[in-house]
Amino acid sequence: MEGLRGRARTRDGWSVPQAIVTVTDLMGRQVARVRADANGLWRGGPLPAGTYTAIVTAVGYQPAARTLMVTGSGAADLGDTVLARAGGAELPPPGPWTIDPAHSSVGAVAQHLGLSSVRGRFGTFGGRLRIAEPVERSGVVARIDAGSIDTGNAMRDDHLRSPDFLNVAEHPVIEYAGDGLTARGPGRWTVHGHLTLNGVTRPVDLDLAYLGTGPDPWGGVRAAFRATAELHRRDFAIRYNQILEAGISAVGESLRVELEIQAVQGETLPGA
Repeated sequence: MEGLRGRARTRDGWSVPQAIVTVTDLMGRQVARVRADANGLWRGGPLPAGTYTAIVTAVGYQPAARTLMVTGSGAADLGDTVLARAGGAELPPPGPWTIDPAHSSVGAVAQHLGLSSVRGRFGTFGGRLRIAEPVERSGVVARIDAGSIDTGNAMRDDHLRSPDFLNVAEHPVIEYAGDGLTARGPGRWTVHGHLTLNGVTRPVDLDLAYLGTGPDPWGGVRAAFRATAELHRRDFAIRYNQILEAGISAVGESLRVELEIQAVQGETLPGA
């Protein structure tokens, strides 16, 4: 027997998986609650004939309320319910996006002497994003030239390239492969992936902020992201640890990764 049905989607037609529709009667009492499937579709049982309010919610979206009319057969068709992104930023269109190194940065911050921080950046990197539908199935692949580390001090940079740290002679490339997202709030996502560093591969999640999409001066479309992660050196077999006379470690055990990324829609960069 037909019952409650419908679909949750974004303004540009994307499905919203796991959206929840809650149906209340005119007294505000809940009479049904159905979670959408991976395609944003609701399929619920029949309801008593009458007039109801349907409230649709999903993490990262503004809630939407609609009047629902149920016939004597118990069928209730919500049709398409359009959800707006919380914070007003629509996600990039599906397809490939290419990271633009000239307008992006890959940096890291480490504690020094337990007192201050040393910042470094990698000058050579590249990668591609794959925006999927649903967006939770999106992914990213990035490759970083480990030898391009730059902290502003040549002696320190040479030490970082040595077997004590990045060991670039044996492991010249740092790779990250992300496959899947989880919404964490308005414009915030967790990217689930694996990092290969110093020849060791470990799961590493990125805390991602989506900053928006817009046209560029070269006729393309760009999307901007900011992401961070915290790594522990020993997880990647980087165990160098000089202890000073006061018992203070010269280099902290944790490392904060900071990414500022612009990606261009398509498989090539302007002028490539």
